[in-house]
Amino acid sequence: MASSLSSIEFKFLLPKQPKFKFPFHLPNPIPKTLCTSSRNDATTRTSNRRLNPSTKPPTLRKTNTLKQKSTSPPPPADVDLMSLCKNGSIKEAIELMSQGVSAEYDVFKHVLDSCDDLESAKKVQQLLIRSPYYGFVDLNSKLIEVYIKCNSMMDARRVFDRMRERDDLNLWHSMINGYIDNNEPDAGLLLYNQMKELGLTPNGETFRLLLSACTGIDSVQECFKHFKSMKNEYNLDPEIEHYLGVINILGKSGHLNEAFEFIENIPFEPTPEIWESLMNSARIHGDIELEDRAMAFLQPSMASPYNPPSNQSSSNMLEGKNKLDEYRNPDPYKEDTHGKLNGLNGQMRDAGYVPDTRYVLHDIDQEAKEQALMHHSERLAIAYGLISTPARTTLRIIKNLRICGDCHNAIKIMSKIVGRELIVRDNKRFHHFKDGVCSCGDYW
Repeated sequence: MASSLSSIEFKFLLPKQPKFKFPFHLPNPIPKTLCTSSRNDATTRTSNRRLNPSTKPPTLRKTNTLKQKSTSPPPPADVDLMSLCKNGSIKEAIELMSQGVSAEYDVFKHVLDSCDDLESAKKVQQLLIRSPYYGFVDLNSKLIEVYIKCNSMMDARRVFDRMRERDDLNLWHSMINGYIDNNEPDAGLLLYNQMKELGLTPNGETFRLLLSACTGIDSVQECFKHFKSMKNEYNLDPEIEHYLGVINILGKSGHLNEAFEFIENIPFEPTPEIWESLMNSARIHGDIELEDRAMAFLQPSMASPYNPPSNQSSSNMLEGKNKLDEYRNPDPYKEDTHGKLNGLNGQMRDAGYVPDTRYVLHDIDQEAKEQALMHHSERLAIAYGLISTPARTTLRIIKNLRICGDCHNAIKIMSKIVGRELIVRDNKRFHHFKDGVCSCGDYW
Protein backbone atom coordinates (compact mmCIF):
# COMPACT_ATOMS: atom_id res chain seq x y z
CA MET A 1 0.00 0.00 0.00
CA ALA A 2 2.89 2.33 0.76
CA SER A 3 4.43 1.64 -2.61
CA SER A 4 1.29 2.64 -4.44
CA LEU A 5 0.93 5.84 -2.44
CA SER A 6 4.46 6.82 -3.26
CA SER A 7 3.42 7.58 -6.83
CA ILE A 8 0.35 9.59 -5.80
CA GLU A 9 0.45 13.32 -5.16
CA PHE A 10 -2.27 15.12 -3.14
CA LYS A 11 -3.04 18.74 -3.83
CA PHE A 12 -5.31 20.98 -1.78
CA LEU A 13 -6.77 23.96 -3.54
CA LEU A 14 -7.80 26.62 -0.99
CA PRO A 15 -8.94 30.15 -1.65
CA LYS A 16 -6.97 33.10 -0.45
CA GLN A 17 -7.39 33.41 3.32
CA PRO A 18 -9.43 36.51 4.24
CA LYS A 19 -8.91 38.56 7.34
CA PHE A 20 -11.50 37.15 9.69
CA LYS A 21 -13.16 39.01 12.43
CA PHE A 22 -14.87 37.46 15.32
CA PRO A 23 -17.29 35.86 15.00
CA PHE A 24 -16.13 34.30 11.81
CA HIS A 25 -17.54 31.69 9.44
CA LEU A 26 -15.70 29.18 7.29
CA PRO A 27 -15.97 29.72 3.56
CA ASN A 28 -18.74 27.71 2.03
CA PRO A 29 -18.44 25.40 0.22
CA ILE A 30 -15.09 23.82 1.13
CA PRO A 31 -13.10 22.99 -2.09
CA LYS A 32 -12.86 19.38 -3.01
CA THR A 33 -9.54 17.59 -2.90
CA LEU A 34 -8.12 16.68 -6.34
CA CYS A 35 -6.13 13.48 -6.55
CA THR A 36 -3.95 13.39 -9.67
CA SER A 37 -1.41 10.83 -10.74
CA SER A 38 2.00 12.00 -11.95
CA ARG A 39 1.71 9.29 -14.54
CA ASN A 40 -1.21 11.09 -16.23
CA ASP A 41 -0.34 14.77 -16.55
CA ALA A 42 -2.73 15.21 -19.45
CA THR A 43 -5.68 14.37 -17.16
CA THR A 44 -4.45 16.95 -14.66
CA ARG A 45 -4.26 19.68 -17.25
CA THR A 46 -7.73 18.82 -18.50
CA SER A 47 -9.20 18.93 -15.00
CA ASN A 48 -7.53 22.24 -14.25
CA ARG A 49 -8.93 23.76 -17.42
CA ARG A 50 -12.41 22.67 -16.38
CA LEU A 51 -12.02 24.36 -13.01
CA ASN A 52 -10.63 27.55 -14.47
CA PRO A 53 -13.57 29.69 -15.54
CA SER A 54 -11.28 32.11 -17.38
CA THR A 55 -10.62 29.59 -20.15
CA LYS A 56 -12.70 30.62 -23.16
CA PRO A 57 -13.86 28.24 -25.87
CA PRO A 58 -12.32 28.81 -29.31
CA THR A 59 -14.16 31.32 -31.41
CA LEU A 60 -15.72 30.07 -34.63
CA ARG A 61 -15.11 31.95 -37.84
CA LYS A 62 -18.17 33.20 -39.59
CA THR A 63 -18.58 31.60 -42.97
CA ASN A 64 -19.88 33.52 -45.90
CA THR A 65 -22.94 31.66 -47.06
CA LEU A 66 -23.41 33.88 -50.09
CA LYS A 67 -22.74 32.00 -53.33
CA GLN A 68 -19.73 33.19 -55.29
CA LYS A 69 -20.65 34.54 -58.66
CA SER A 70 -18.81 33.00 -61.59
CA THR A 71 -16.57 35.42 -63.45
CA SER A 72 -16.25 33.25 -66.57
CA PRO A 73 -18.31 34.45 -69.53
CA PRO A 74 -21.32 32.34 -70.52
CA PRO A 75 -20.90 30.12 -73.59
CA PRO A 76 -22.05 31.54 -76.92
CA ALA A 77 -25.71 30.99 -77.57
CA ASP A 78 -25.69 30.00 -81.23
CA VAL A 79 -22.72 27.80 -82.14
CA ASP A 80 -22.67 25.11 -84.83
CA LEU A 81 -19.97 22.74 -83.57
CA MET A 82 -20.40 20.36 -86.49
CA SER A 83 -19.72 23.13 -89.00
CA LEU A 84 -16.54 24.05 -87.11
CA CYS A 85 -15.42 20.41 -87.20
CA LYS A 86 -16.10 20.07 -90.92
CA ASN A 87 -14.14 23.27 -91.56
CA GLY A 88 -11.14 21.84 -89.68
CA SER A 89 -11.49 24.10 -86.61
CA ILE A 90 -11.17 21.18 -84.20
CA LYS A 91 -9.36 23.05 -81.42
CA GLU A 92 -11.93 25.86 -81.52
CA ALA A 93 -14.73 23.31 -81.24
CA ILE A 94 -13.05 21.65 -78.26
CA GLU A 95 -12.58 25.01 -76.56
CA LEU A 96 -16.26 25.88 -76.99
CA MET A 97 -17.25 22.49 -75.63
CA SER A 98 -15.05 23.18 -72.59
CA GLN A 99 -16.95 26.46 -72.07
CA GLY A 100 -20.23 24.60 -71.83
CA VAL A 101 -21.52 24.35 -75.38
CA SER A 102 -23.49 21.12 -75.62
CA ALA A 103 -22.12 18.58 -78.11
CA GLU A 104 -24.02 15.77 -79.78
CA TYR A 105 -22.73 12.28 -80.53
CA ASP A 106 -21.69 13.14 -84.10
CA VAL A 107 -19.58 16.06 -82.84
CA PHE A 108 -17.65 13.80 -80.44
CA LYS A 109 -17.16 11.28 -83.23
CA HIS A 110 -15.85 13.91 -85.64
CA VAL A 111 -13.57 15.50 -83.02
CA LEU A 112 -12.02 12.14 -82.12
CA ASP A 113 -11.51 11.28 -85.78
CA SER A 114 -9.60 14.53 -86.29
CA CYS A 115 -7.76 14.80 -82.96
CA ASP A 116 -4.00 14.47 -83.41
CA ASP A 117 -2.27 15.73 -80.24
CA LEU A 118 -2.15 14.55 -76.65
CA GLU A 119 -3.34 17.77 -75.02
CA SER A 120 -6.50 17.89 -77.12
CA ALA A 121 -7.13 14.18 -76.52
CA LYS A 122 -7.10 14.68 -72.75
CA LYS A 123 -9.56 17.58 -73.03
CA VAL A 124 -11.91 15.52 -75.18
CA GLN A 125 -11.74 12.66 -72.69
CA GLN A 126 -12.84 14.92 -69.84
CA LEU A 127 -15.68 16.27 -71.95
CA LEU A 128 -16.71 12.74 -72.90
CA ILE A 129 -16.76 11.67 -69.23
CA ARG A 130 -19.22 14.46 -68.43
CA SER A 131 -21.39 13.70 -71.48
CA PRO A 132 -24.22 11.17 -71.89
CA TYR A 133 -22.05 9.26 -74.36
CA TYR A 134 -19.32 8.16 -71.94
CA GLY A 135 -20.28 4.48 -72.15
CA PHE A 136 -20.37 4.33 -75.95
CA VAL A 137 -17.90 1.65 -77.08
CA ASP A 138 -17.11 3.21 -80.45
CA LEU A 139 -16.24 6.61 -78.96
CA ASN A 140 -13.96 5.06 -76.34
CA SER A 141 -12.35 2.95 -79.05
CA LYS A 142 -11.64 6.09 -81.06
CA LEU A 143 -10.19 7.76 -77.95
CA ILE A 144 -7.87 4.78 -77.48
CA GLU A 145 -6.71 5.09 -81.10
CA VAL A 146 -5.93 8.78 -80.56
CA TYR A 147 -3.81 8.01 -77.49
CA ILE A 148 -1.98 5.26 -79.37
CA LYS A 149 -1.32 7.65 -82.23
CA CYS A 150 0.10 10.14 -79.70
CA ASN A 151 2.47 7.46 -78.27
CA SER A 152 0.68 7.42 -74.91
CA MET A 153 -0.07 3.78 -74.17
CA MET A 154 -0.57 4.54 -70.48
CA ASP A 155 -3.56 6.78 -71.25
CA ALA A 156 -4.85 4.30 -73.82
CA ARG A 157 -4.70 1.48 -71.27
CA ARG A 158 -6.57 3.53 -68.66
CA VAL A 159 -9.45 4.07 -71.07
CA PHE A 160 -9.35 0.42 -72.13
CA ASP A 161 -9.44 -0.95 -68.57
CA ARG A 162 -12.43 1.25 -67.63
CA MET A 163 -14.57 0.08 -70.55
CA ARG A 164 -17.43 -2.18 -69.51
CA GLU A 165 -17.89 -3.80 -72.92
CA ARG A 166 -14.71 -5.20 -74.47
CA ASP A 167 -15.94 -8.01 -76.68
CA ASP A 168 -14.88 -6.34 -79.94
CA LEU A 169 -11.73 -8.00 -81.33
CA ASN A 170 -10.77 -4.83 -83.18
CA LEU A 171 -10.44 -3.04 -79.84
CA TRP A 172 -8.01 -5.69 -78.56
CA HIS A 173 -6.12 -5.59 -81.85
CA SER A 174 -5.69 -1.83 -81.55
CA MET A 175 -4.22 -2.18 -78.06
CA ILE A 176 -1.89 -5.05 -78.97
CA ASN A 177 -0.72 -3.26 -82.12
CA GLY A 178 -0.22 -0.07 -80.09
CA TYR A 179 2.07 -1.90 -77.68
CA ILE A 180 4.05 -3.35 -80.60
CA ASP A 181 4.41 0.01 -82.35
CA ASN A 182 5.50 1.67 -79.11
CA ASN A 183 8.13 -1.00 -78.39
CA GLU A 184 6.24 -2.83 -75.64
CA PRO A 185 5.59 -6.18 -77.37
CA ASP A 186 5.68 -8.14 -74.11
CA ALA A 187 2.72 -6.08 -72.85
CA GLY A 188 0.88 -6.96 -76.07
CA LEU A 189 1.42 -10.69 -75.47
CA LEU A 190 0.15 -10.37 -71.89
CA LEU A 191 -2.94 -8.60 -73.17
CA TYR A 192 -3.58 -11.50 -75.55
CA ASN A 193 -3.58 -13.89 -72.59
CA GLN A 194 -6.15 -11.67 -70.87
CA MET A 195 -8.23 -11.72 -74.04
CA LYS A 196 -8.26 -15.53 -74.05
CA GLU A 197 -9.24 -15.63 -70.37
CA LEU A 198 -12.34 -13.62 -71.23
CA GLY A 199 -13.33 -16.26 -73.77
CA LEU A 200 -12.70 -14.26 -76.95
CA THR A 201 -11.67 -16.31 -80.01
CA PRO A 202 -8.63 -14.99 -81.95
CA ASN A 203 -8.64 -14.68 -85.72
CA GLY A 204 -5.98 -14.32 -88.44
CA GLU A 205 -5.29 -10.67 -87.59
CA THR A 206 -4.77 -11.59 -83.95
CA PHE A 207 -2.05 -14.09 -84.86
CA ARG A 208 -0.39 -11.67 -87.26
CA LEU A 209 0.01 -9.26 -84.34
CA LEU A 210 1.20 -12.02 -82.01
CA LEU A 211 3.93 -13.09 -84.42
CA SER A 212 5.01 -9.48 -84.75
CA ALA A 213 5.15 -9.18 -80.96
CA CYS A 214 7.29 -12.32 -80.79
CA THR A 215 9.72 -10.68 -83.19
CA GLY A 216 9.91 -7.72 -80.83
CA ILE A 217 10.98 -9.90 -77.88
CA ASP A 218 13.24 -12.21 -79.94
CA SER A 219 11.34 -15.34 -78.90
CA VAL A 220 11.47 -18.02 -81.60
CA GLN A 221 9.84 -20.56 -79.30
CA GLU A 222 6.89 -18.28 -78.53
CA CYS A 223 6.55 -17.53 -82.23
CA PHE A 224 6.24 -21.18 -83.28
CA LYS A 225 3.86 -21.86 -80.38
CA HIS A 226 1.37 -19.30 -81.72
CA PHE A 227 2.00 -20.27 -85.35
CA LYS A 228 1.14 -23.91 -84.66
CA SER A 229 -1.86 -23.05 -82.49
CA MET A 230 -3.50 -21.34 -85.45
CA LYS A 231 -4.20 -24.68 -87.13
CA ASN A 232 -4.20 -27.02 -84.14
CA GLU A 233 -6.43 -25.04 -81.76
CA TYR A 234 -8.43 -22.65 -83.94
CA ASN A 235 -8.46 -24.37 -87.35
CA LEU A 236 -7.03 -21.28 -89.09
CA ASP A 237 -4.87 -21.67 -92.21
CA PRO A 238 -1.75 -19.44 -92.07
CA GLU A 239 -1.58 -16.79 -94.77
CA ILE A 240 1.29 -14.85 -96.29
CA GLU A 241 1.58 -12.40 -93.36
CA HIS A 242 1.87 -15.26 -90.87
CA TYR A 243 4.66 -16.98 -92.82
CA LEU A 244 6.35 -13.61 -93.11
CA GLY A 245 6.12 -13.17 -89.34
CA VAL A 246 7.95 -16.47 -88.77
CA ILE A 247 10.64 -15.53 -91.31
CA ASN A 248 11.13 -12.17 -89.60
CA ILE A 249 11.73 -13.69 -86.18
CA LEU A 250 14.06 -16.37 -87.57
CA GLY A 251 16.03 -13.77 -89.50
CA LYS A 252 16.25 -11.33 -86.61
CA SER A 253 17.45 -14.08 -84.26
CA GLY A 254 20.20 -15.09 -86.73
CA HIS A 255 18.69 -18.43 -87.76
CA LEU A 256 19.24 -17.65 -91.45
CA ASN A 257 19.56 -21.19 -92.75
CA GLU A 258 16.40 -22.22 -90.91
CA ALA A 259 14.64 -19.19 -92.38
CA PHE A 260 15.71 -20.19 -95.90
CA GLU A 261 14.49 -23.78 -95.35
CA PHE A 262 11.21 -22.46 -93.99
CA ILE A 263 10.75 -20.41 -97.17
CA GLU A 264 11.39 -23.47 -99.35
CA ASN A 265 8.60 -25.35 -97.52
CA ILE A 266 5.97 -22.62 -97.88
CA PRO A 267 2.96 -24.15 -99.74
CA PHE A 268 2.87 -21.32 -102.31
CA GLU A 269 5.27 -19.23 -104.37
CA PRO A 270 7.25 -16.92 -102.05
CA THR A 271 6.41 -13.28 -102.56
CA PRO A 272 8.94 -10.44 -102.98
CA GLU A 273 8.22 -9.37 -99.37
CA ILE A 274 9.47 -12.76 -98.14
CA TRP A 275 12.73 -12.58 -100.10
CA GLU A 276 13.19 -8.98 -99.04
CA SER A 277 12.85 -9.98 -95.38
CA LEU A 278 15.48 -12.69 -95.80
CA MET A 279 17.77 -10.28 -97.67
CA ASN A 280 17.53 -7.68 -94.88
CA SER A 281 18.28 -10.30 -92.22
CA ALA A 282 21.29 -11.58 -94.17
CA ARG A 283 22.61 -8.04 -94.53
CA ILE A 284 22.24 -7.31 -90.81
CA HIS A 285 24.06 -10.51 -89.84
CA GLY A 286 26.76 -10.14 -92.52
CA ASP A 287 25.86 -13.17 -94.62
CA ILE A 288 26.74 -11.69 -98.02
CA GLU A 289 26.24 -14.95 -99.91
CA LEU A 290 22.68 -15.41 -98.63
CA GLU A 291 21.95 -11.72 -99.17
CA ASP A 292 22.97 -12.00 -102.84
CA ARG A 293 20.99 -15.22 -103.18
CA ALA A 294 17.83 -13.59 -101.81
CA MET A 295 18.39 -10.53 -103.97
CA ALA A 296 18.55 -12.74 -107.05
CA PHE A 297 14.93 -13.77 -106.44
CA LEU A 298 13.85 -10.13 -106.48
CA GLN A 299 13.04 -8.95 -109.96
CA PRO A 300 14.95 -5.75 -110.82
CA SER A 301 11.87 -4.31 -112.47
CA MET A 302 9.64 -4.59 -109.43
CA ALA A 303 8.63 -1.40 -107.57
CA SER A 304 10.88 -0.87 -104.57
CA PRO A 305 9.34 0.26 -101.27
CA TYR A 306 12.27 2.66 -100.98
CA ASN A 307 12.05 4.13 -104.49
CA PRO A 308 8.39 4.62 -105.45
CA PRO A 309 7.35 5.01 -109.08
CA SER A 310 7.18 8.49 -110.52
CA ASN A 311 3.40 8.65 -110.14
CA GLN A 312 3.58 7.86 -106.41
CA SER A 313 4.61 10.58 -103.98
CA SER A 314 6.55 10.03 -100.78
CA SER A 315 4.97 12.15 -98.08
CA ASN A 316 6.35 13.17 -94.71
CA MET A 317 4.57 15.02 -91.93
CA LEU A 318 6.63 16.97 -89.41
CA GLU A 319 4.65 17.34 -86.19
CA GLY A 320 5.32 20.54 -84.31
CA LYS A 321 3.81 21.82 -81.08
CA ASN A 322 0.61 23.16 -82.56
CA LYS A 323 0.75 22.28 -86.24
CA LEU A 324 1.71 19.73 -88.84
CA ASP A 325 3.95 20.65 -91.76
CA GLU A 326 3.69 18.44 -94.84
CA TYR A 327 6.45 17.75 -97.36
CA ARG A 328 6.01 15.99 -100.66
CA ASN A 329 8.54 15.05 -103.31
CA PRO A 330 9.53 16.85 -105.45
CA ASP A 331 8.17 20.07 -103.92
CA PRO A 332 10.81 22.81 -103.52
CA TYR A 333 12.34 23.25 -100.06
CA LYS A 334 13.69 26.32 -98.43
CA GLU A 335 17.32 27.14 -99.02
CA ASP A 336 17.97 27.09 -95.27
CA THR A 337 16.76 23.50 -95.11
CA HIS A 338 19.24 22.37 -97.76
CA GLY A 339 22.00 24.29 -96.03
CA LYS A 340 21.23 22.60 -92.72
CA LEU A 341 21.12 19.20 -94.39
CA ASN A 342 24.48 19.77 -96.11
CA GLY A 343 26.02 20.74 -92.79
CA LEU A 344 24.57 17.65 -91.12
CA ASN A 345 25.90 15.45 -93.90
CA GLY A 346 29.43 16.66 -93.24
CA GLN A 347 29.09 16.04 -89.51
CA MET A 348 27.66 12.60 -90.16
CA ARG A 349 30.60 11.61 -92.34
CA ASP A 350 32.97 12.77 -89.61
CA ALA A 351 31.02 10.54 -87.20
CA GLY A 352 31.54 7.50 -89.45
CA TYR A 353 28.49 7.58 -91.74
CA VAL A 354 29.01 5.84 -95.09
CA PRO A 355 26.12 6.03 -97.62
CA ASP A 356 24.67 2.64 -98.53
CA THR A 357 23.91 3.17 -102.21
CA ARG A 358 22.32 -0.27 -102.59
CA TYR A 359 19.04 1.44 -101.71
CA VAL A 360 19.20 3.49 -104.92
CA LEU A 361 18.07 1.27 -107.77
CA HIS A 362 18.45 3.87 -110.50
CA ASP A 363 21.29 3.37 -112.98
CA ILE A 364 23.33 6.46 -112.07
CA ASP A 365 26.89 7.05 -110.91
CA GLN A 366 28.03 6.71 -107.29
CA GLU A 367 28.03 10.44 -106.49
CA ALA A 368 24.51 10.87 -107.85
CA LYS A 369 23.34 7.93 -105.75
CA GLU A 370 24.78 9.53 -102.60
CA GLN A 371 23.04 12.80 -103.42
CA ALA A 372 19.76 10.96 -103.97
CA LEU A 373 20.04 9.32 -100.56
CA MET A 374 20.87 12.60 -98.79
CA HIS A 375 17.71 14.25 -100.12
CA HIS A 376 15.27 11.57 -99.06
CA SER A 377 12.14 13.31 -97.78
CA GLU A 378 12.46 12.28 -94.12
CA ARG A 379 15.92 13.83 -93.92
CA LEU A 380 14.60 17.08 -95.40
CA ALA A 381 11.75 17.07 -92.90
CA ILE A 382 14.22 16.59 -90.02
CA ALA A 383 16.49 19.36 -91.32
CA TYR A 384 13.56 21.77 -91.51
CA GLY A 385 12.46 20.76 -88.00
CA LEU A 386 15.93 21.46 -86.63
CA ILE A 387 15.93 25.05 -87.90
CA SER A 388 12.31 25.81 -87.02
CA THR A 389 11.95 24.41 -83.47
CA PRO A 390 13.72 25.15 -80.16
CA ALA A 391 16.80 23.17 -79.20
CA ARG A 392 16.26 19.78 -77.53
CA THR A 393 12.69 19.60 -78.86
CA THR A 394 11.56 16.12 -79.90
CA LEU A 395 10.77 15.90 -83.62
CA ARG A 396 8.07 13.52 -84.88
CA ILE A 397 8.12 12.52 -88.54
CA ILE A 398 5.21 10.62 -90.12
CA LYS A 399 6.20 8.82 -93.33
CA ASN A 400 3.78 7.08 -95.68
CA LEU A 401 6.42 4.61 -96.97
CA ARG A 402 8.86 2.30 -95.28
CA ILE A 403 12.08 3.96 -94.15
CA CYS A 404 15.11 2.70 -96.08
CA GLY A 405 18.14 1.16 -94.39
CA ASP A 406 20.46 4.04 -95.28
CA CYS A 407 18.10 6.67 -93.85
CA HIS A 408 17.73 4.52 -90.74
CA ASN A 409 21.50 4.53 -90.21
CA ALA A 410 21.72 8.23 -91.03
CA ILE A 411 18.99 9.28 -88.57
CA LYS A 412 20.63 7.27 -85.79
CA ILE A 413 23.79 9.32 -86.27
CA MET A 414 21.74 12.53 -86.59
CA SER A 415 20.09 11.96 -83.21
CA LYS A 416 23.50 11.73 -81.56
CA ILE A 417 24.87 14.82 -83.31
CA VAL A 418 21.91 17.14 -82.62
CA GLY A 419 21.15 15.78 -79.14
CA ARG A 420 17.45 15.28 -79.83
CA GLU A 421 15.00 12.41 -79.88
CA LEU A 422 13.80 11.85 -83.44
CA ILE A 423 10.62 9.77 -83.73
CA VAL A 424 9.86 8.45 -87.22
CA ARG A 425 6.62 6.62 -87.91
CA ASP A 426 6.83 4.78 -91.24
CA ASN A 427 4.20 2.44 -92.66
CA LYS A 428 5.49 -0.40 -90.48
CA ARG A 429 6.14 0.97 -86.98
CA PHE A 430 7.50 3.72 -84.74
CA HIS A 431 11.27 4.31 -84.66
CA HIS A 432 12.53 6.21 -81.61
CA PHE A 433 16.05 7.47 -82.42
CA LYS A 434 18.01 8.76 -79.44
CA ASP A 435 21.74 9.04 -78.68
CA GLY A 436 22.62 7.08 -81.82
CA VAL A 437 20.33 4.12 -81.09
CA CYS A 438 16.92 3.13 -82.48
CA SER A 439 14.24 1.45 -80.43
CA CYS A 440 13.65 -1.17 -83.14
CA GLY A 441 17.10 -2.65 -82.63
CA ASP A 442 17.88 -2.12 -86.34
CA TYR A 443 15.21 -4.58 -87.38
CA TRP A 444 11.85 -3.55 -88.80
